Amino acid sequence: MIRILAICDIVGLLGCRTVHENLEKIKNKYNIDFVIANGENSAVGNGITQKSAEYLFSAGVDVLTGGNHTFKWQKFIDYLDKSQKIIRPANYPEGTPGNGFLEFNIKNSKIYVINMSGVVYLEALSCPIACLDKILEKTKNIKIKIIDFHAEATAEKRAMGFYFDGKISAIFGTHTHVQTSDEEILPNGTAYITDIGMCGAVYSVLGVKPEIAIKRMKNKIPLRFEHDNFGPSKIECVYFDIDEITGKALDIKRLRFIFD
Repeated sequence: MIRILAICDIVGLLGCRTVHENLEKIKNKYNIDFVIANGENSAVGNGITQKSAEYLFSAGVDVLTGGNHTFKWQKFIDYLDKSQKIIRPANYPEGTPGNGFLEFNIKNSKIYVINMSGVVYLEALSCPIACLDKILEKTKNIKIKIIDFHAEATAEKRAMGFYFDGKISAIFGTHTHVQTSDEEILPNGTAYITDIGMCGAVYSVLGVKPEIAIKRMKNKIPLRFEHDNFGPSKIECVYFDIDEITGKALDIKRLRFIFD
């Protein structure tokens, strides 16, 4: 059995610092073999930078996934293109810098971690179902495949889960920053959860200072979002137990930690 921890979305300085200070303890307590984290909001002002990525790797993260903010910082793109520990959504156009999926070795087993973006209420990238179908066709001999589906619409996430049930080991949703309580093993053996949540300020609007989010909604005037980097913080995550022979999910457990 392989136990894989998925963490998301890590928001700003407080989210990064909370992961850095507590991930090792979580890994030891739950006997985690491999850590996936969504880092596309880890930089100050969202997006991801080399500095925020390397800080999270030093905390014990094995691979970082992305989303619609992956390419916010131009200076990060060369680093992303060369990295073998960061992936961006695979359904970007051909020739986009970076990798949409990467192979890793865990306990003598090969796994694929794949990043995919939804297209409902987000940028009109390639169809995620068609794109993932092609990737799975190329990776038939690898049993363990874990998908970060970075998407807005819950229906799109649920549909992806059922379509790929039995074809992948686990699919977890990111992007909405709100942890859902629908973790389950689907009928054909794929672990699924609509969204695993957020790492960052507890008393915030998706990691943003509440007064800024409220003012923007009330006055309808664009404001620059600022992350809330004070007060209690949280780590929301999920772990999957995967059978290394069959690639099927044996268990899924949703976790939430609050830190003063």
